[in-house]
Amino acid sequence: MKDVFAKGGRLSSGLHGFEPREGQQQMAEAVQDCLRDGQERADGRASLLLVEAETGIGKTLAYLVPALLSGQRVVISTATINLQDQILKKEIPLLEKVLEMDIPALCIKGRQNYLCHYRWFQHRSSPQTSLLKNNDEEKIEHWLAETETGDRAELSWLPDGSPLWPKISAQSNQCLGGDCPESSLCFVSRLRKRAGSARLLIVNHHLFFSDLALRQAGFGEILPRYQAVIFDEAHHLENVATNFFGKHFSHYQLLDLIGDLERQAAADLAPSEFDTLVASARGLKQRLDIFAALFPVKRGRYPLAPLLETVDGWQETLDTLLQGLEQLGERSSKLAKYGEIWNLFAERATELQKNLLHIAGPEQVGAGHFIHWYERRDRTVSLSATPVNIAEELENSLYNSVQSCIMTSATLTTGGNFKYMRERLGIDESCKTLCLQSPFDYKGQTLLYVPEQGFPEATAPNYSESLCERIYELLQISRGRALVLFTSFRAMDMVADFLNTRLSYPVLVQGTASRHALLDQFRDQNDSVLLAVASFWEGVDVSGDSLSCIVIDKLPFEVPSDPVIQARMKAIEEDGGKPFFQFQIPRASLALRQGVGRLMRSTSDRGVIAILDIRLYSKGYGRIFRAGLPPSPVVRKLGDVKEFFAAEKK
Repeated sequence: MKDVFAKGGRLSSGLHGFEPREGQQQMAEAVQDCLRDGQERADGRASLLLVEAETGIGKTLAYLVPALLSGQRVVISTATINLQDQILKKEIPLLEKVLEMDIPALCIKGRQNYLCHYRWFQHRSSPQTSLLKNNDEEKIEHWLAETETGDRAELSWLPDGSPLWPKISAQSNQCLGGDCPESSLCFVSRLRKRAGSARLLIVNHHLFFSDLALRQAGFGEILPRYQAVIFDEAHHLENVATNFFGKHFSHYQLLDLIGDLERQAAADLAPSEFDTLVASARGLKQRLDIFAALFPVKRGRYPLAPLLETVDGWQETLDTLLQGLEQLGERSSKLAKYGEIWNLFAERATELQKNLLHIAGPEQVGAGHFIHWYERRDRTVSLSATPVNIAEELENSLYNSVQSCIMTSATLTTGGNFKYMRERLGIDESCKTLCLQSPFDYKGQTLLYVPEQGFPEATAPNYSESLCERIYELLQISRGRALVLFTSFRAMDMVADFLNTRLSYPVLVQGTASRHALLDQFRDQNDSVLLAVASFWEGVDVSGDSLSCIVIDKLPFEVPSDPVIQARMKAIEEDGGKPFFQFQIPRASLALRQGVGRLMRSTSDRGVIAILDIRLYSKGYGRIFRAGLPPSPVVRKLGDVKEFFAAEKK
């Protein structure tokens, strides 16, 4: 690794402006050792490595180089498609030049990202297509004549919420496989063939765990066999894995199946068969509506068990819906003489029936290590059975199926150690760990501002008023140029209203435009202020003066009423633990560190981190949060913030 990363190494000579970083070389050597150890282990369990590499380490190159030089087939799994594209289009070409080698790398996305020729030709031949008032179909027709991948990412003009794409994309539950008349053109089949010869497979966490779940269930896998996996942005693993190791049933899934059946029936069936099937499908929709009416209208996520105890007719209504799904599946399979797609409809109905029974059957609710819950939205209901702890699933499906498993992120530790992450992911203390601090000069180029003693705590009645005033004062001092992160939409909207008539700088608010458009505007307008929640706590990369201040309203504790959070806290308590310290604080600490990490994105950046929650100092647990924050000088007076920004002008 020294030949690549050290001073005078290949990166120094091949990459203009490259500065050797000790942490980057350390990480590369640790990854190399883990990959080598995995090949040599005889116990059948993966060699594991956890690496926290803070901003500025250059972790992407630090794991790509040893992965490429290992000679193994390695999967790189990221949390976002954006990072996938960055690795393939930026990092891989760079390394091909520096290492003087061809790199057989392939980016694989979920099937829904690729066009399906069969569905496309069906759509184009539909009489309704001619009624559309836009020329999207013509644009796609021209694109299809040129594209080699069929990846919708190439269609930059197609809006994210386009109603067209779901009608023509390669959904797994509608794939005809080898029976498809357009199989020779299939983009997904081509991709799988290319994957067989690729050494580096770049995926996202959702695709990776979808593949794991398929393998576990005994179905055909998406990815070819691989020796090692490297998870970037690994702090997301528990949440993503939880989704794929659970069961789901939604109002929308069944309505989608019924809609597909009716459209196919119109194309395939004689009038008598059409009438019989459509009558059955519409009868099933009525049963679904009756079932959905059992759920309270209040929006939100709730445990299922209390509902079963209070609702009359639950079992009867559930049985009626299950029987309807069974009948629909049987009728569909009898129509297979008209094409393989009818068997697919039957399989979809059977899967929905099994999932619904697993989630909502009274003998299932409360049994095993799953939490059964439902979510009510305006017009739909979805039900889920979610594993309370995924450690066992990861042990069986991941750690015992690869030679090496490396997990890295800028935020993996809480309170200065990996204990929380190890416990949640089922990793024992023998796992090797590496913690690399950012090389950025936080002490010389940043301040951490926390309000003075006497400022209201986040739970105090007068906190909201004080919060608005203090944010306004900070934005005046910083001359805009700030990202203000909130823990709720309510708080964001309140502050947006307060600033609207007072602040002279442009105020951008999440929800008023797309994330991409807001960030572009924020970068371009050097004095603007961006107010945001949720996804903006991560993945925002704005260097330079446009982002000179991060303001965070309060410590990002999750709402404890969420049924999955409740179940996990209860499990810790029943095991003799303290869920507040073992679960809630670590999760909030990781989220806080992600938000704070938006400030310093390059060595020349400077600015202020303002956390407007005095619990950092008024509560004993504040020290746990402080242990994870960068080594910025702490100030508690606005005058010190003024002096810091005044120094910019000198």
